Amino acid sequence: MKSVLANCSASISELKKNPTALIEMADGQPIAILNHNRPTAYLIPAETYEAMLEKLEDFQLGLLVKEREHEKIHAVAVDLDDL
Repeated sequence: MKSVLANCSASISELKKNPTALIEMADGQPIAILNHNRPTAYLIPAETYEAMLEKLEDFQLGLLVKEREHEKIHAVAVDLDDL
């Protein structure tokens, strides 16, 4: 059985009936959407989703920096005032 990774859950039928009320009831917390008592999706506030995407982008940029770190020996020193 899959774990439900949210404190609030609702069935797909409940979501269809009144999505706005469900979102308000969750008070900004994620909602596990269940189908036959198994999580099939998570509904999260737009702010949370946007923050997650920013953190993911930062993480990916960090990986890119680590990946290219060995290229530093070929770098050319530049003074910001010269730009």
